[in-house]
Amino acid sequence: MSGFDNNPFADPAGDNPFNDPSVTQVTNSSIETADQYNSFPAHPTDGLAVHTTPASTSPYQPAVLQPSTEPSPQATAAAAQANLLRQQEELERKAAELDRREQELQSRGSSGKENNWPPLPKSFPIRPCFYQDFSEEIPPEYQRVCKMMYYLWMFNCVTLFLNLLACLAYFITAASQGVDFGLSILWLILFAPCSFLCWYRPIYKAFKTDSSFSFFFFFFVFFFQVVILIIQAVGIPNWGNSGWIAAFTSLTSNKAVGAIMIIVAILFTICAVLSVILLKMVHSMYRRTGASFQKAQQEFSQGVFTSKTFQTAAASAATSAAQGGFQANN
Repeated sequence: MSGFDNNPFADPAGDNPFNDPSVTQVTNSSIETADQYNSFPAHPTDGLAVHTTPASTSPYQPAVLQPSTEPSPQATAAAAQANLLRQQEELERKAAELDRREQELQSRGSSGKENNWPPLPKSFPIRPCFYQDFSEEIPPEYQRVCKMMYYLWMFNCVTLFLNLLACLAYFITAASQGVDFGLSILWLILFAPCSFLCWYRPIYKAFKTDSSFSFFFFFFVFFFQVVILIIQAVGIPNWGNSGWIAAFTSLTSNKAVGAIMIIVAILFTICAVLSVILLKMVHSMYRRTGASFQKAQQEFSQGVFTSKTFQTAAASAATSAAQGGFQANN
């Protein structure tokens, strides 16, 4: 009878689908609708919470390509023009330097080169005999070796002078050593100028003119120079050299004189070693110059036939022969 107590005209509660608890929970929730959501809030104070994501703190940053800037045609043309102007200025400077040197050479050629070696004072009665200028006459690739040969010659002269003093000291302590002192004077007077004329000037001329004949003459003479230096370093007694044998012999009579002679023996040894080293250096340069024995023969023959002395002697001989034949016919 309970079913008849209900109102038949009332809405049935179980038949309304919107009365379902799950639906009513969703409809009564505070979730914002699409109309209420503002995706671009004007300011955080608008009432909506702003959630920001912190930037990544990773040490590895993404590569950013910088926009390439191509130089403008005006900048390229200006740079090329500046480069051309710089090259032109350098060429003009070199041309002016060449003109200056050419004028100097012409002025020297017209007036003649004034000898400057040996460097003697103007008041000295003897005038210089040779002209020497490494920077002007010797090519740059040969200047170092040529100067070393010049320094070797000076070092050899100083050693010969010290050898004379050592032999003099030995002669003062032992009167029987007068032969060594006399020969030391002869070696200084003989070897100092002869070495300059016989092997230094030929190598200077060889580097200056690339002369094969001068190279061969230098090798021939300088080989004997090396042999002489070795003999002087050995110091054979009574040969006028304060070498090793003579130095150790003098130590028995006078230690001070022996020490002086040992120093001279060391200098002779250094001269011999440097001579061998420089001989090898000059020979290596000679092989790169393209010189040969055939060229040396041609230069010697050309030098002899073009010599004014030879031409005068040949003309005189031909004239004498012609006159003799003419007189014989008469």
